[in-house]
Formats: sequence, C-alpha cells, structure tokens
Amino acid sequence: MQQRAASAPLRAGTVVAIDGPSGSGKSTVAREVARSLGFRYLDTGAMYRALTWLALRRGLDLTDAGALTALAESAELELSTDPDRPGVRVDGTDVTTEIRSEPVTAAVSTTSAVPGVRAEMVRRQREAIRPGDGVVEGRDSGTTVAPDATGKVFLTADPAARAARRGRELAGPALDDAVVAATQEALLRRDTADAGRAASPLTQAPDALVVDATDLTADAVVEQVLAAVRAAGAQRGNA
Repeated sequence: MQQRAASAPLRAGTVVAIDGPSGSGKSTVAREVARSLGFRYLDTGAMYRALTWLALRRGLDLTDAGALTALAESAELELSTDPDRPGVRVDGTDVTTEIRSEPVTAAVSTTSAVPGVRAEMVRRQREAIRPGDGVVEGRDSGTTVAPDATGKVFLTADPAARAARRGRELAGPALDDAVVAATQEALLRRDTADAGRAASPLTQAPDALVVDATDLTADAVVEQVLAAVRAAGAQRGNA
C-alpha cells in the first residue's frame, strides 16, 4: 500500500462502517483505512466464522437455533483489533487460519442467520466499538451494528471480479477457470442467503457511499473511503 499524506485528525469517537458482499475486498480496505487513521479494526464476519468453527468442532446440529444461541452466549471469542495483526482465538485457541476453511465458509451463512446468534454477536460487536476510533466491517455494520457511524461505505464489485479475488486467496498459484467458476457459484449462493435472512440481512445503508471496486486498485478504493470519511467527519463537526 502507498504512503498517505497526513491530514486533519477526525473527532474522537469516530466509527467507520464498511459493508459489502463476499470477495469485494472489505477486509483489505478496512484494515488499510484503520492503519491510515490510526484506528482499531473489527472484522464482524470473523466472529460468526469463529462461532461456526466452534459449533462444527462440537458437532452441533446447525439447524438447532437454541443450541447455537446458547453457544453464542457462552463462547469465549477474542478478536485482535490491531489492523497489522488481526487474529481470532476461541476458548484460548488461535483459530485465525481455521475459520477460513471450506467447511466453515459453507456453514457460516446458516449459523449467522439464527436471530439469537445475531443478537448476541451484535451485542458483542457494539461493545467492541463503543469507545469509537474504529473501523468495523461486515454485512450489517452500517445498518445494524453501527447505524450512527460517522462514515458508511458499501463496497461491491461484479461477481466475476469477486470470484477471481476470492479464488486467488483460496487457490493461489493453482487458480484456474474451474476454480473461479466454482468460487463465483459459491459467492452467489452466499449473497442470496445473506440478503434473504430475516435477521440483519446484507443490505446497503441508505446513507452509505457505494464504491464499485471492479476496476479499481485497493489503494484507489482506500483513498475514496478516506475522503468520504473525512468529509462526513467535517460535516458533523460543522453541524
């Protein structure tokens, strides 16, 4: 990432919410925005992945809403808010890599759709960002977790671009057309599940800046987000 020029600091307590579908580049952009602003970083999706990993490890029935809600309320989940060292621990075990596995990815939409699970995760997420000066990213950050965020961004890209980006993350040098096609199909299934769930569906906040990253570099997206956040902060400061 490029070095960025310093600018006037934002007001204390600022929260930036970045939402969007899988593969749009939210995590990369959110971490860089947090670094640029000197803010903490919270990946809400990692919390749902961590809970899903734990549910699978314990052999829970993912259709048992009561069991999943009870697990959400009792699980010890620790997320690093350092954008340079993101990490996840469950019951003291580092699962940063494990929560990105295919079984977790395939099951996380089911787990996160449980109303009781979302209620508990949102409670924890709001608690984590309450001090402010943070960037929170996910699928309902600007609509549910932080509806009063200073700056809101909905990051998207066309399905082919998202599939290629996520495919590179998963397959690396082994990426080919078959991997991209399979990844795109999986992303579209998850988009449909996330947008259709009753509890906190994937949706754009009415006051969010929409950024289409299809033909943009990560640096270009970050610059747009930073400009929007600073403009929103200045507007609030003059209100």
